[in-house]
Amino acid sequence: MKYKKLTALLVSAALLLSGCSGLKKEQNQVYTDTLFDTVVRIEILDRADEEVLKGCENICKKYHAMFSNKIEDSEISRINSAGGNSVEVSDETVTLLRKAIYYGDLSNGAFDVTIAPVSNLWDFHAEAPALPAPEAIYEAASHVDYKNILIDGNTVRLLDPYASIDVGGIAKGYIADILKKYLKEQGVKHAVINLGGNVLAMGSRLDGSDYNIGIQKPFDMTGEPITSVRISNKSVVTSGTYQRYFEADGKLYHHILDPNTGYPCENNLTSVTIITNSSLTADALSTTCFLLGYDKSMRLIEQLDNVDAVFITNDNKIHYSKNFQHKLK
Repeated sequence: MKYKKLTALLVSAALLLSGCSGLKKEQNQVYTDTLFDTVVRIEILDRADEEVLKGCENICKKYHAMFSNKIEDSEISRINSAGGNSVEVSDETVTLLRKAIYYGDLSNGAFDVTIAPVSNLWDFHAEAPALPAPEAIYEAASHVDYKNILIDGNTVRLLDPYASIDVGGIAKGYIADILKKYLKEQGVKHAVINLGGNVLAMGSRLDGSDYNIGIQKPFDMTGEPITSVRISNKSVVTSGTYQRYFEADGKLYHHILDPNTGYPCENNLTSVTIITNSSLTADALSTTCFLLGYDKSMRLIEQLDNVDAVFITNDNKIHYSKNFQHKLK
């Protein structure tokens, strides 16, 4: 059995091409951490007080503790363990779940944050990941339905007591948007927020040029980009089969799980990248589009305003959404 995790390489490639190069003041201009099951890196290009970065750290740790379904007393975990009873939660958790329900409706259930019974079976971080038993997958998938989330004011309950929530497909985008709002309030105009390859660029580079963000070549062990996109004041989020996966009996099993089957999604895509203003939107749509597949996703993107996409199919061909605005000149 073979297991690979290339998320760190994706982060490195994105930062390498972003133009955020070694500032002499890096010690007090960059915050790095390991949260949200990934590497966090926030770099401020303007001059900023050390307390501004401390504020970024506090925000990241606050929402990690609030949203992680691996932390026993998080708000998400309290909903999951309530056995179908109502749980009072913060405005932020309500907002996040309402957004998740919106993308569930938009995708006709392809995006589903009640995927937790299934995702808990697939441990892509194990030293030797194992294929879950088919019976366990079938049972877990029967409890996946985002319509079981009932929100009333600040209380949340799951109509199916065996259902549970995993906001991993949307939370990093939500948090990146909050970090951007905070940094703007602190007077920061130029920064790069990178939550495990979920990249949000504030403004442009200091010289006024666009950031150049790399999209990793699928399954390339060096993290080499297959292409790159130019952005200012945009978020770029990629979902790909190569980010977390293992192989068993000659078959590849990746971390993007189909809510209907409980197994990794199967189509001709290896990577979907979304570019838009909101990191939450980019985060949710990258997963949604991967699950919908190339044809349905292309039609969806063309119906949305101010959203661009890059699809990489399993023949390593690159496909851009109509009127794509971010190619290198």
